[in-house]
Amino acid sequence: MDIQLRAAVKEDCSRMLELITELAVYEKMPDEVTVKLSEFDEAGFGEKPVWKAFVAVYENKIIGFALYYIRYSTWKGCRLYLEDFIVTEDFRGKGAGKLLFERVMKEAKDKNYNGMSWQVLDWNEPALNFYRKYEAQFESGWLNASFSKEQIIV
Repeated sequence: MDIQLRAAVKEDCSRMLELITELAVYEKMPDEVTVKLSEFDEAGFGEKPVWKAFVAVYENKIIGFALYYIRYSTWKGCRLYLEDFIVTEDFRGKGAGKLLFERVMKEAKDKNYNGMSWQVLDWNEPALNFYRKYEAQFESGWLNASFSKEQIIV
């Protein structure tokens, strides 16, 4: 299978948002995707971009992507954070995920970041098994916390 990787461009955002919605459905949270295409475009390709991504393309169609940004850990320093990593269902198990994941790992190494981190749902056995092949370490004892835009009152 001839899967090509390349850096995402603004014109990819609409398809990437479709895949984000597919991922949310898979993760049983379809109503949680509230970002608008214009906001997504701006965040990646506006005046002050905050994310970058690689896309996997097969026969001129994006079949997956890995979106990341750089975070700073007071304990570890600069680290690459893999925010979203998805391959559309019809192409899972065909090598696209491996290509994308290893490309992001290469980015972390090339930029000399002090590591890479991401989240995975504890029930997502296919994803957990994929990461285990790379000997990923899974943290316990940490809970995610967040505010919605409306909850930020200060």
